[in-house]
Amino acid sequence: MKKDENQFETDAIRIQMERSSFLEHSSPIYMTSSFVFEDAEDMRASFAEEKDRTIYSRYANPNSSELIDKVCAMEGAEAGFAFASGMAAVFSTFAALLESGAHILSARRIFGSTHSLFTGVFPKWKISHTYFELEDLDTLEELITPATRVIYAESPTNPGVDLVDLGRLGDFAKKHNLLFIVDNCFATPYLQQPLKFGADLVIHSGTKLMDGQGRVLAGITVGRADLIDKIYRFARISGPALSPFNAWLLSRSLETLAIRIDRHCSNALKLAEYLEKQKQVNWVKYPFLPSHPQFNLARKQMKAGGCVVAFEISGGAEAGKKFFDAIELLSLSANLGDSRSIVTHPASTTHSKLSEEERQASGISPGLVRISVGLEHIDDIIRDISRALDKSC
Repeated sequence: MKKDENQFETDAIRIQMERSSFLEHSSPIYMTSSFVFEDAEDMRASFAEEKDRTIYSRYANPNSSELIDKVCAMEGAEAGFAFASGMAAVFSTFAALLESGAHILSARRIFGSTHSLFTGVFPKWKISHTYFELEDLDTLEELITPATRVIYAESPTNPGVDLVDLGRLGDFAKKHNLLFIVDNCFATPYLQQPLKFGADLVIHSGTKLMDGQGRVLAGITVGRADLIDKIYRFARISGPALSPFNAWLLSRSLETLAIRIDRHCSNALKLAEYLEKQKQVNWVKYPFLPSHPQFNLARKQMKAGGCVVAFEISGGAEAGKKFFDAIELLSLSANLGDSRSIVTHPASTTHSKLSEEERQASGISPGLVRISVGLEHIDDIIRDISRALDKSC
C-alpha cells in the first residue's frame, strides 16, 4: 500500500524517520544539540541551504522532523514546525507573518493566554485586533479593515466548547485574501481537519490530547509550505524549538491518538448525557449532544465531540467552590486532554486574566465548570461527579 493511501491510524504508527545502521524498530532519541559535517564543502553547502540536512537542533532535529511529518500527514498539510509549547506556536506564527500596523480579526472566544497576547503584547508592535462573535458571522464584512491580514478562531472553543463554521470563515478569508488560522487543539486532526475547510495554517498545543498523559509541553503549526518557511526562519532565530526528547515522546503518543480519542469521546458524551439530567446543573454543552446549539455544525465538520464537557452549576461561585472541594477521584488542574479526568474552574484559572466583563462576553460565568474527560471507567467518573454535585447544594 502506498503511503498516500494509508488510513489515519496507519500513518500515525508507520511514519518514522529513516532507520540508522543499527536497523532499530522504534525511532531512537537524538539528544544532541548539533550535527557534524563530512568536510568543509559539506559544511558550506549545508549552511547555504544547498543541501537538505540536519545542522542544529534549534533549526531541526530528526525527532522533531518525524513528529512534524506525522502531524502533516494527519492534517493534510504541506509543512510544519514544532515548538516548545502551544503558546510558543501561537506567538511565533503571528509574529513571523505580521508586520507592524497589521490587524487581526479574531473570534472572541479564545484561550486566555492568546487573549493576553492580543491585548498586552502585540500592541507594542502596533498589531491590533477586533473580536467577532461566533454566532454572528454576518458582521465580518463590517469588521474588516484595510490593515486586516489574518482571521483567527478556535473550534471547539476553550472553555465553552462552542463552534464556528470553518467553511464560512474559509470562504470569507479567500474572498478578502486573508490568512485563515485555526487552533485545532480541542479536536485534534483525528476529529477535524481545518485545512479541508479553507484554513491556511493549523495550530496545536501538543501538551494536550496529542501527548495525552500530561507529561510534556509542546506546540506545532502546520499548513502551507510558503507560510511555514517564514515561521521556520523566524523560529530558528528566536529559538522556541521543541526538544528532541519531547518530540520523540509525542511521536510515540500519536501512535495511539485515534484509539485514545475514541474512548475520550465515548466517555465525554455519556457524562454530558448524565449531567443534562441533574437538577444541580443549569445547562450542559458538548458538541455531539443534541441540545448543543451547534449540534448540526459539529456533525458536519467533526468526527466526534472531543474530550471536553462544559456545564454550569446552580448556585454560582459558592456552589462551584463546594463542588470542587468535594471532588475525590478527578484531578483539579488547569490542563486538559490527559488520560486522567480533570476538573477546571475557568473563571479563576485559565481565564482569570480577563476582566469580569470580558469573561461574560466570552460566556464564562462564575459557575462554569470545564471537565476534560479522561480514560477511566465512565461509571467511576460519574460517581465522583455525582457525589460532588450532591455536596454543592
